[in-house]
Amino acid sequence: MSTNKFLTKSEFQVMLILWSLPGKGGFTHDILALFEDPKPAYTTLATFLKILTKKGFVKSKKVGAMLYYVPLISKEAYCKQVMEKAQADYFENDPVQFIRFIAENNKLTDEQKQAAKEILG
Repeated sequence: MSTNKFLTKSEFQVMLILWSLPGKGGFTHDILALFEDPKPAYTTLATFLKILTKKGFVKSKKVGAMLYYVPLISKEAYCKQVMEKAQADYFENDPVQFIRFIAENNKLTDEQKQAAKEILG
């Protein structure tokens, strides 16, 4: 998958459902069933899956007359890619600036602050 491709909000919703499926993949109707109301139209979801396939985020394989979709990137790998791009584009590729921004612009609980300290050593 190319590192310069990113998901729209709607595409990310579809990927979240794909990532959550027990077998890490499913048919269009499996994915649609997991959407909260209001659910997109079946054809709208099929279009998103086609776009995700074209972008290289999912692959499809024909099973009978239907297509089975499988993610080609994990949620963790995608989120890492997004965070690396944000750090590079907005924080001069400086992780300290990035972390400081997150810490200063979020109301962290004492427990979250302690966890961050443990992570950072």
